[in-house]
Amino acid sequence: MSVLEAFDLYRFYHAGEEETLALRGVSIHLEAEEIVAIQGPSGSGKSTLLACLSGLDEPDGGYVRIMGKRITRRPEAARASIRARNIGIMLQSGNLLDHLSVEDNIRLQMHLADKMNERHLDELINLVGLNQRRHARPAHISGGEAARAGLAVALAARPRVLLADEPTGEVDEETEGQILQLLGTYRDKGGAVLVVTHSKAVAAYANRTVLLSDGRIVDHD
Repeated sequence: MSVLEAFDLYRFYHAGEEETLALRGVSIHLEAEEIVAIQGPSGSGKSTLLACLSGLDEPDGGYVRIMGKRITRRPEAARASIRARNIGIMLQSGNLLDHLSVEDNIRLQMHLADKMNERHLDELINLVGLNQRRHARPAHISGGEAARAGLAVALAARPRVLLADEPTGEVDEETEGQILQLLGTYRDKGGAVLVVTHSKAVAAYANRTVLLSDGRIVDHD
């Protein structure tokens, strides 16, 4: 069984008399122990797809299943519960709360998912190489450290699926390599990753790539 399945997703946006078709019949699946890279030009629907897959946005047509459970067109409380238990989300920015330390950002995510585990917290901090920065707040860490901390937050509840939007978009080549290694470790332990990216390095590291253009899948391998 696929850990994530999307069937014939459509998403429309309206501004006055103008209509934008962000997604036009997108179907995609994600298996355990694989990384799938979503690529395409700006405006092709990549971030909209990620929002629909995570249940942060509702498609106008089609539906999404996570671990066999339908997340689409359910009450927000139900979507949030499924998301907290099964999905880790890493956005381009805003993954950390400014008033909390690295450690407490991770701890908060565990509490929200009702999966508090201090041992796992320590393991995550060590995994992302931030043990010496665990008590620092976001304003006092580098961009690369913030990216790794954001990944730790996304993985805090041991999700089956990780959805990442440009996780290496604002980091240097060395940090990109570190993040790819972390994603590979998560995959090898049974996780599934769907990553939106413009990076050739990330796409090359993925098991499969899917190309979006104008809201449609135009190529995949």
